[in-house]
Amino acid sequence: MKLIGMLDSPYVRRVAISFHLQGISFDHQPLSVFSAYDTFATVNSVVKAPTLVTNDGTVLMDSGLILELGERLAPPHLKLMPCDLEAYIRSQRIIGLALAACEKTVQIVYERKLRPPEKQYQPWVDRVHTQLIAAYRLLEGEVSQTNAWLFDERPLQADVSSAVAFRFSRHMLPEIIEADAHPALDALSARAEATEGFSAFSFV
Repeated sequence: MKLIGMLDSPYVRRVAISFHLQGISFDHQPLSVFSAYDTFATVNSVVKAPTLVTNDGTVLMDSGLILELGERLAPPHLKLMPCDLEAYIRSQRIIGLALAACEKTVQIVYERKLRPPEKQYQPWVDRVHTQLIAAYRLLEGEVSQTNAWLFDERPLQADVSSAVAFRFSRHMLPEIIEADAHPALDALSARAEATEGFSAFSFV
């Protein structure tokens, strides 16, 4: 299979790390949706990262849907979602918060970098900023309940998504998402980035 997209995208990176942890073989093709738009379009005309091309040539997109496939392909001992229903629901909550944080980070970055200053709408920026802060406040509360991995003796999807999101936001918006204000997430991020699975697909 081929995974298309840049690792500076948290969505691409969480798929790459997850597949690696699940023992799923794939080739990574680092194409940018910006600088390599035309080339990307030859693979997926929607030009959406991540894009996964399966072994039979089917083109899939959206990190969540791709990771659902990963759960089906992974052997039982390498799956990244808890089997227990209560743990599964909490894991989904954590992943949802991490993805919300990624989405709001991207919205702020795009507003700043892609929209001319005179076209920026401050009330919208303020709203997204508030949503971003709320997502990380709630995520910090979830992560602070343990000093280890969240659900197992190894990182599962909630750990992967939370760590990837925090690394991304810290890099893109360091003046908004400060490490000192999120000690549990900062510790989780450091712990995750030190693992082989994360270092194999480094953010920068």
